[in-house]
Order: sequence, then C-alpha cells, then structure tokens
Amino acid sequence: MRILIVEDEIYLGNSTQKHLKRYNYQVDLIYDGSKGLEKIKTEDYDLVLLDIMLPGLDGLSILKQVRDLQINVPIILTTAKSEIEDRITGLDLGADDYIVKPYDFNELIARIKANLRRKYQDTVLTNNTFANMMIIRDDLSLNVKDKTINLTLKEFNLLEYLINNSNYTVSKEKIIEQIWGHDSDVLNNHVEVYISYLRKKLKLLNANVEIKTIRGVGYTLKEQNV
Repeated sequence: MRILIVEDEIYLGNSTQKHLKRYNYQVDLIYDGSKGLEKIKTEDYDLVLLDIMLPGLDGLSILKQVRDLQINVPIILTTAKSEIEDRITGLDLGADDYIVKPYDFNELIARIKANLRRKYQDTVLTNNTFANMMIIRDDLSLNVKDKTINLTLKEFNLLEYLINNSNYTVSKEKIIEQIWGHDSDVLNNHVEVYISYLRKKLKLLNANVEIKTIRGVGYTLKEQNV
C-alpha cells in the first residue's frame, strides 16, 4: 500500500513516515503543498495524510482541487486543535477523515486501516458487466452476447480490476500489487503479457472494449465507439 504524507513539520513528518514503514507501507513524504498536489495528480496512492496548514498551497485548496479532478483517493486531514472550522470545511470538501495533532501513532494506524478497508469495500465489483461484455467468476468466463471464452484466474482478476477502476488509469506497479501481491517478484513485462492475452480474447469475442495504454502511466479500460 502506498501512502503520501504532506506535512511541513519536519520532525512530525519524518516520525510518521518511519512509523508507517514499520507496518510495511510504502511512504512518500512531501513538505510543500504545491509539490504534494502534483504527487497526488501524477502518482497512484492508496491514501493521503494531508496537513491543512502548508507552505505553497494549503491542504484545503489541495483537497478541493483533488476532488474537482475526481481523484477519489482516501484523504485524512491532520489538523491542530484550534482548526475546528477547517475540519468541518475539509469534510464538506470531500475529506474522508481527520486526526488532531499531536496524534497518537496507534490511533493514526487504526484510522488508516479503517479508511483503506472502506476504500476496498467500496470498489468490490457489484456489476459484472462493462460495455457489451460480462464476466462470471463462478466459471472464470468472459461473455459477449452468445459467445463465451474461459479466462485463467489471473486474467479474470486483472480484467475485474480494470473494470472496477475503469474511471482511472492504473499503473503496472499497482496491478502487480493488487493481482500478484505486494511482495511479488513479478516484473512489469509480466503485466504486459497478461494485458496482451486479454486483448486477444476481447478481440476474439468482438467485445466493444479496449484496454488502452497510457504511455508512461499505465492502462485504462474504455468502451469503444461503435
């Protein structure tokens, strides 16, 4: 899991980063608001720990821009005790949670875990259709109208993940983490091979679906115009 900390208090930021790494999170730390926003826009994080009072660009402005861009990464605001109105504003702007500084690391970990659980519960596939295709987990099949083809478990999981995240571009690294596991030694070209397998099967069934490559970023699932 990748977490971004945007925090201008150097000691707190460093302490938080070290503590989260003990729980095997991958953690980036940024001290400047403008640079933090750029990281959120260009990289794929599972959660952001965002301070409200920041140099360059304040946390509420970052939050508003992120939600305006429809980036739905969970965001936990970190606030001072006196920033009650800012907390309310932040929640209204789309923050998922907040924690008051100085925070207890055990509470922080609990809040992070709770927000990550909610995120992945919300992304569970509830509709197994996309465009003119249907995937069925019971028999690991891909169906388009009256045509059916079997998928391997990895192919099925990958296609399901692309459907769940069809509004986003997902990186190869994120695919590896979600499909093969965080500690996997699978390489990026392994993802390319499985994407190729899926593209061939989608084409074979005349699925109105394209797995687009966004150069330098990753893949996204799109419905083709007929």
